[in-house]
Amino acid sequence: MRFDLVDLQLFLHVVEAGSITGGAARAHLALASTSERIQNMEAALGVPLLVRGRRGVQPTAAGLALQRHARLVFQQLARMRAELGDHAAGLKGQVRLLCNTAALSEYLPEVLAGFMARHPDVDIDLEERTSSDIARAVREGGADLGIVADTVDLSGLETFPFCTDRLVAVAQPALARTLVAQEGQAVAFARLVDVDHVTLTGDSALFRYLSQQAERAGRTLRARVRLRSFDAVCRMVESGVGVGIVSEPAARRCARTMDIAVLDLADAWALRQLSLCMRSFDELPRHAQQLVDEIGA
Repeated sequence: MRFDLVDLQLFLHVVEAGSITGGAARAHLALASTSERIQNMEAALGVPLLVRGRRGVQPTAAGLALQRHARLVFQQLARMRAELGDHAAGLKGQVRLLCNTAALSEYLPEVLAGFMARHPDVDIDLEERTSSDIARAVREGGADLGIVADTVDLSGLETFPFCTDRLVAVAQPALARTLVAQEGQAVAFARLVDVDHVTLTGDSALFRYLSQQAERAGRTLRARVRLRSFDAVCRMVESGVGVGIVSEPAARRCARTMDIAVLDLADAWALRQLSLCMRSFDELPRHAQQLVDEIGA
């Protein structure tokens, strides 16, 4: 049985993408070459690694085992690169970091820009996911670090406080006055569910989080427009399409140049403590530990 690193990385890409086509795109390989490599791995092992269906692929029990070991291989390689230091000329460290929408949009860019300027030999593989997906991925070794809301189960993970994030509603001033009895009053999410919403795209962590809150209230979020950024959401709200729910720093920043009102949400889930999580700080590569020190500072 012989696998090279390209095979292992390709298999991880396929499993994470949920399709052989998606895995081939991530690995920058032709679809035919990707299929052949996966088939050769299955032949070498004598067991199927993937269950193929009309909607993509899922790893078998053997595939899950290979996924776990492949991740460990690449984590060990990352530690090796860091520990070799000056002897590893030409090798760069990489940190896989998962985070939710608020962290990605409002809190991380400045921190990461400063860190990467001071550490030009470190690359950051950054991806947005929901907090529950992030915690699961970190536990399974699919990421070095995650930034999650404190609403998810973090048992078995080491955590450091990152920041406090508050979700607020934004609306045209005239609409805002119909939603609250008096200025400065908080509005319940249930009061907003039946109003047309301007949201982030359906694959965003925040959209899924808000959809879950609507489902818990027995309702469906009415998303009329889906956009890629908080700024775009606020701009569309200003035009009168509907209300939006965004991170407070984004809302306050946009309100300085747009004709929108910012409304506090009365729901407890709107105030979230964001935490940095990992399986073990001591087991992280040195460059990942440096990032933790900087983010958690």
